[in-house]
Amino acid sequence: MRGIFRLVGLAFGVFVFLLIVTATFSFIRYAWFGSSTPASSDHVRVMDVSGVIMSSASFIRDLQEHLDNKHTKAIIVRINSPGGLVAPSQEIFQALEKADKKVPVLISMGTVAASGGYYIALGGRKIYANSGTLTGSIGVIMEFVNTQKLYQWAKMDRFAITSGKFKDAGSPLKPMTAEDKELFQAMVKDIYGQFRGAVKEKRKLGEEALNRYTDGRVLTGTQALEAKLVDALGTFEDVLAEARKLAKLSDDSKAVFPARDQGFLKKMLMGDEPDGDSESSWKGLLTQAAEVLPTALPGPSWRVLWLAPVH
Repeated sequence: MRGIFRLVGLAFGVFVFLLIVTATFSFIRYAWFGSSTPASSDHVRVMDVSGVIMSSASFIRDLQEHLDNKHTKAIIVRINSPGGLVAPSQEIFQALEKADKKVPVLISMGTVAASGGYYIALGGRKIYANSGTLTGSIGVIMEFVNTQKLYQWAKMDRFAITSGKFKDAGSPLKPMTAEDKELFQAMVKDIYGQFRGAVKEKRKLGEEALNRYTDGRVLTGTQALEAKLVDALGTFEDVLAEARKLAKLSDDSKAVFPARDQGFLKKMLMGDEPDGDSESSWKGLLTQAAEVLPTALPGPSWRVLWLAPVH
């Protein structure tokens, strides 16, 4: 009888051990990678572009995965972004242009979709905004800071040794020369020309309207509609209805949203990019904080050149 009890106790112990191991593994997997939503029937896929745009790799990777799914019949990109770096915005814009050739890609603007956020929106087939959405801000800005007086106050000397006169152009350690300003102004104009060209091509604006609305001004959704920078005013539900219509899906067809939990540990330890660039994630958080809490910061001096090229 004791042997039977021991056998039952051993089996129970093994069962509990396996249960604990399985639960622990599931928790770690969930916390590390986040949850995912299976999509095995025809659906509209919803993607998010939120916060300051620092990188495009993660978004483009997810976009390709959705396009590879034969059940993805349309894509809605929900934008809540004040903009960010130029190249990632261009890459996402171009990726959405290509995606729209396979399935309808619609843009749903949230609270703000300005500058780089608007650049991305140009990649969609149709752009929806709310009447109170802040959008536009079509332009380019570079910000610099000179810390010479700060180092003088601290009685510190700093200097740089360069291989050419422009290698330290924009350095906070020295005043900007006329040649430096000319160099950076040419860069700004070139990038601005690319942005302006995309607006002209995608929105079919005449020169007068183009000149008027590409001066960096911010517009409400209502103003953007009048300026023909967006196609319609509407909520996310309106965009979803249009996406289902274009995809020839029923009114009750599934809309697959991004997973709410993207993996806390992965975000904290590795960042939100496939290459593990956690530094860029923290830069994005700092820059976003500067946008929403300008009065809480001592000034723009903490923004170094590599963090502030474009909004």
